[in-house]
Order: sequence, then structure tokens, then C-alpha cells
Amino acid sequence: MTQKLKGRIALVTGASRGIGRAAAIALGGEGAHVICVARTVGGLEETDDAVQKAGGSATLVPLNLKDFAAIDRLGASIFERWKKLDMLLGNAGTLGVLTPLTHLEPKVFQELMELNVTTNWRLIRSLDPLLKMSDAGRALFVSSAAAQRHTPFWGGYAMSKAALESLAFTYA
Repeated sequence: MTQKLKGRIALVTGASRGIGRAAAIALGGEGAHVICVARTVGGLEETDDAVQKAGGSATLVPLNLKDFAAIDRLGASIFERWKKLDMLLGNAGTLGVLTPLTHLEPKVFQELMELNVTTNWRLIRSLDPLLKMSDAGRALFVSSAAAQRHTPFWGGYAMSKAALESLAFTYA
């Protein structure tokens, strides 16, 4: 790796598996210190091992992203330790249940909106001042092509990702 991101601080949500894990490893391999956020400690520890193997370093933050007060505290903790944030990758999300919209349980609807939309708004709210303290702060949010399609049974997920896209474009 070229270490193009040496000295940079990156926060990745959903860092214990999938896209988030791969992104954390890649960012660490390029020299960024990665703040890995996920619910599962075991998965975070495996990501940490892989980041170190790639030549990087990480701070592990076991956190349920529906704990909105904890997201607020996260921004304060990052400020205390690093005084800035260079990158935010809002990757964590949930598919919910594939079902007709009329069958979508209110609890599932609420979870879709909380994790796929509200969590990212709370991250923006908490971390925007830190991104502005960077000389090149960037935020990236993972959406889905489902946000632009209108496929039967995918309505809950699709509308939450469409709302996320609107949030991200408005923030940009």
C-alpha cells in the first residue's frame, strides 16, 4: 500500500463485516487510523486484526447505533482524542423484512428508519464540526440501487435508502 492516508482519521460504521470491514481494512492499509464502529465485539476484534495485518491501526467502538445519545458522545470523544475527523463512512444499515408495504410491521418500519436514516443524521450532527476541522473532511454514505427502483416487497428498505440519499445530498 502507498500510505496515502497516513495521519488521517477515518470512522467506519458497520465495520465488523461486509463492506464496512473491507473499507476499514483498506483505509488502514493506506495509513489512516480507523475508528471501527459496530455492535459485535468479536467482529470488531477480527477487523482490528485484519487492519493491523494490512499495516494500519484502529480504535474499536462497540456501539449500537440506535443509541443516539452514544453517537453524540462519540463526537465528543473523537474531539478529545484527535481534534478532527477526516473521513466518515456511514455504512451500517439494515434490510428489514421483504414484504408488501401493507404487511410491514410498525416496529420493522421504525427500525429501518432509525438505522438507515436517523443514525446517519445523528452521525452528521455529531461529527460535522470534526469534519470541518480537517483540511479535507469527507463523508460518504452507503445506499442502494433499491432507492431508485420500485420493486415489490422491497418498499421498506427502498424508501429508507431513498431518505438516506436525500439526507446525504442535502448535507453535501
